[in-house]
Amino acid sequence: MTTRVEVEEIETTGSEKLLAAVLTAFLLIGLLWVYFHIDVERDYADRYSGGSALSAPDRAAIDRRDAANSELQRARETQVARRRMLIDRREAYRTALDEGRRDTALAQRYRAAQSAYERAQRRRRTAALTLAAAQPAARAAERLVGAAEQRRQARVEAQQRHDDRVGLARRLGFVLAWLGASYALLGWLRRRRSRWLIAGMAAVAAVALLALVMAIDYLSDYVEIADVGLLVLAAAGALMTIGAFAVLQRYLARRLPERRVRKRECPFCGYPTGAGPHCEGCGRDVVGECSTCHAPRRVGTRRCAACGAA
Repeated sequence: MTTRVEVEEIETTGSEKLLAAVLTAFLLIGLLWVYFHIDVERDYADRYSGGSALSAPDRAAIDRRDAANSELQRARETQVARRRMLIDRREAYRTALDEGRRDTALAQRYRAAQSAYERAQRRRRTAALTLAAAQPAARAAERLVGAAEQRRQARVEAQQRHDDRVGLARRLGFVLAWLGASYALLGWLRRRRSRWLIAGMAAVAAVALLALVMAIDYLSDYVEIADVGLLVLAAAGALMTIGAFAVLQRYLARRLPERRVRKRECPFCGYPTGAGPHCEGCGRDVVGECSTCHAPRRVGTRRCAACGAA
């Protein structure tokens, strides 16, 4: 016993439709896993982070500038503190003088604060001169660092663009290959008139959903050739679908007359036939002569009812 029947006569049950939907879901999960794992994965930071562009003298120049800048900042803070202390002690010494008291301790503290403030001023000026002297060499070294960083960033961006193109080509090829394979499977099942035809339809549906995922993926993330890639995907998918539809129509066109004859219809227009040799709808002959036994034979039948010849 065989399960091969006329495809057009197959009535798919609800259970088969449910299983086809489940199969589509699982196929889509597998296809998505492959789709997202065939992309190029690379750690660009590790790939292009090695090797400093600075020589030892350049690094020393930047270090001297940084140290001079830190020293200037500390000198400024010290000067502010010494100035505040000088003001406090001067006011205390002046108050004592206004009261007619000559406090030797206050006078000494005031002169010590004045000397400390002058030392803080000299320290700040020295730190400023040191920083000014260290700035030219440090700026030249930083320009080298900036140029090296720009070159590194350019290499990273170029590698990313290349990897994006490779990833797009891989994904596009994967989707198109599975689309062609699913259509081929569908056509093979249809030619065999198998009840597994709905499984082929599930494969086509899964790949169609995968193509939709790819379109959304690349429409939301711009790549140089993404538009062209999506256009190729859309055109190829549409052409494959049109081709499959054309093959289906040719198949149906070959099978349609026989189906109409089995239903007692005219093989040309589908109008119900009567007992006469002509169709009452289009007027064409619906009964002809068998080429083997010359007995009357309905047009569109596979074999003659009188002799059994094809």
